[in-house]
Amino acid sequence: MQRLSLIIILFFFCSFVIKDKPARIVIKTKLDYFTTDNIGNIYTVKEDELIKYLPSGKFFARYSNLKFGTITSVDATNALKLVLYYRDFQQIVFLDNQLSLNSEPVSLEKMGYEQTDLVCASANNGFWIYNKQNNELIRFNEASKKIAATGNLKQVLQADLSPNYMLEHNGYLFLNSPETGLYVFDMFGAFSKIISLKDLKQFQVSDDVIYFKKDGGLCSYNYKLFEEACKKIPSAEQALKIQFNKNRIYCGFKDSVVVY
Repeated sequence: MQRLSLIIILFFFCSFVIKDKPARIVIKTKLDYFTTDNIGNIYTVKEDELIKYLPSGKFFARYSNLKFGTITSVDATNALKLVLYYRDFQQIVFLDNQLSLNSEPVSLEKMGYEQTDLVCASANNGFWIYNKQNNELIRFNEASKKIAATGNLKQVLQADLSPNYMLEHNGYLFLNSPETGLYVFDMFGAFSKIISLKDLKQFQVSDDVIYFKKDGGLCSYNYKLFEEACKKIPSAEQALKIQFNKNRIYCGFKDSVVVY
């Protein structure tokens, strides 16, 4: 079954790149980075501004909060509750699918986590943080109550970590440390395994497959079958980021998002 899934994924990859002139949507907008949700909506970020586009490429809504400065990251895992993180002010903001405030912002500084580097969404409207001060992953519920923690990861794993990205998928947290790979933890913070994919900036996870940008294309790696496949994407070498979602490939550039 897993091999069949990989074959299907490769078929979709090939169907995008073998055409001389693939069908595409071009969204003209300046951005620092972008992401997508599970419905296919597109979110671009430029400094303090978040813009949402529908799968068709049509503008939908805009959000900005000048009080908190630049938006460090956006987790759109749950299309109904986006998680925005402002590292400079240690603030987490939650937005609904209209880009309106979903609840009160969370001040990590007031909670005693002043050196939080990374934040991502968790199941049941919770969230994870990576606290640099203690080299620790901590999971909170919807009420911002601590419900799980790893302890000091440098001591637990006997490794020198420098995480730059993380996300939760299917009950596991994937923490990326470019020099060593992806560290996987369960919902209670227990270490599960390490996936030896190095030098990644960002990635996606779908079932047992990890997607990531590499050189001039998009790669998939099945971490249970230990199989990797890569395909060239038009102009991908200049892309800031590439994503694969719902049989579409998204390439983000400084002045546009191109959807194949």
